[in-house]
Amino acid sequence: MKLIHLGDQHLGKTLADFNLNSDQKYILDQILDIVDRESADGVLICGDVYDKSIPSEEATKLLDNFLSRLAEKNVKTFMISGNHDSDDRLNFGKRFFESRNVYISAVFNGTLEKQVISDGGNEVNFYLLPFVKASQVRHYYPDETIENYEDAVRVILDHTDIDENACNILLAHQFVSGKGEDPKTAGSEGVATLNVGTIEKIGYDLFDKFDYVALGHIHSPQRVGREEVRYAGSPLKYSLSEINNEKSVPLITIDGKNVKIDLIPLVPMRNMRHLRGTLSEILKPENVHDTDDFIYATLTDEEIVNDVMLILQHTYPYTVKIDFDNSHTREVEQVDISKIAKGRDFKDLIGDFYKEIYGVEISEEEMAVMRMVGREAGVFHEAD
Repeated sequence: MKLIHLGDQHLGKTLADFNLNSDQKYILDQILDIVDRESADGVLICGDVYDKSIPSEEATKLLDNFLSRLAEKNVKTFMISGNHDSDDRLNFGKRFFESRNVYISAVFNGTLEKQVISDGGNEVNFYLLPFVKASQVRHYYPDETIENYEDAVRVILDHTDIDENACNILLAHQFVSGKGEDPKTAGSEGVATLNVGTIEKIGYDLFDKFDYVALGHIHSPQRVGREEVRYAGSPLKYSLSEINNEKSVPLITIDGKNVKIDLIPLVPMRNMRHLRGTLSEILKPENVHDTDDFIYATLTDEEIVNDVMLILQHTYPYTVKIDFDNSHTREVEQVDISKIAKGRDFKDLIGDFYKEIYGVEISEEEMAVMRMVGREAGVFHEAD
């Protein structure tokens, strides 16, 4: 049995003002070609199918076309929700889709959904775990101690009958880490994870009963702990931190309980690159190539360059963002912000900030709201 593992498609996503619909259609068509070429029996879609909880019409058409073409090929598709998806929207039509061999688990209902698929001599158990939070799982298991995401997933697995003599595949969309080692993050999911500390982390050894764990949530393709616990990564580069990623799809070949993994490269319609140097250096004819790529540029010019985005986009029309690295920006970076606030109370700081942004004094009512927020956030106490 051959399976294609996909993660974090983020259909409907944009880069700055650039619509990625054509780029996403191009890469989905490429994945369909891989399905044909490898004679894949199934496709695992591991969450963050859409970029927003209320997807655009273009995004829903992309998914509809992709699932329809898989169904036409008689390929079995397994799909779970991620933290970007609307559970209910993704779950719509679940029973109807099953008649077309599309199995969706987008809403956790207290039970880990299981589908058993036979392929000649192979019988494989597929377990579908949509993105879950500790609070959701507590609702179904009030007598269990569930303080974090790892507790939540452990309780779900403990209440699931898993035959270790069979071949078991799990789809999950969580932040799974190795022993003393976190996965390499990229983009928004990296920022979010760094901010929540350890509450989201789940040890990969929770999944020892599974022969392959297909993960979504992290955009950088990688194994976690062992070869068979793996993030497919996003099929396209969606942020500057992903520029050096080699995007691919894992091809999983199952023979009994033996699992073989091959990574098949994906080639985007437009690559993403980071250019660095003065504007004149970047635009020298000998340095200009692949002008349709998405470009992030770091300019080292010491003098201000007027209309720099328009100038750069004249050569590189898909320039996403420009920043500067020169003596002035480095001087700003070295400013000790804590000294700015030293000896000043909360009211003065907020008042000055408000005036800087809006050009008027903050009202007493607005200041009262800001003081309430500050107290709740622990920024200051009533005495301040």
